[in-house]
Amino acid sequence: MADSVRIDKYLWAIRVYKTRSEATEACNGNKIKVGGIPAKPSKMVKIGEEIEIRKGAISLTYKVKALLEKRVGASLVPDYAINLTPQSELDKMHAPVETFFVRRDRGAGRPTKKERREIDRLINTDFYDED
Repeated sequence: MADSVRIDKYLWAIRVYKTRSEATEACNGNKIKVGGIPAKPSKMVKIGEEIEIRKGAISLTYKVKALLEKRVGASLVPDYAINLTPQSELDKMHAPVETFFVRRDRGAGRPTKKERREIDRLINTDFYDED
């Protein structure tokens, strides 16, 4: 087997990304660092190198234990990579979802389309009409 492998292939193979193209996009977006240096998709990684991955608000860290080019099952990943991610970063993955979404109470902010039509209807009605 080779003594190095492309970073995009490796990240796909150890299941950090679902597709190799996602791994390539992450490399092109400067979300992957090898030894603290941003890595291009063609960067060759070797055994013992540390990989820093930025996925959203989480920063993952892996150490290359063994090389592979083909995707393996999730149960085999620990044979190829050591997860060095601190527990504080892993806890961010399980943060409550409610904190990420903002909910608007009814009546707050701009009116809905239906409410706007009702307002227009009221404005156009002549209340001073004496019939």
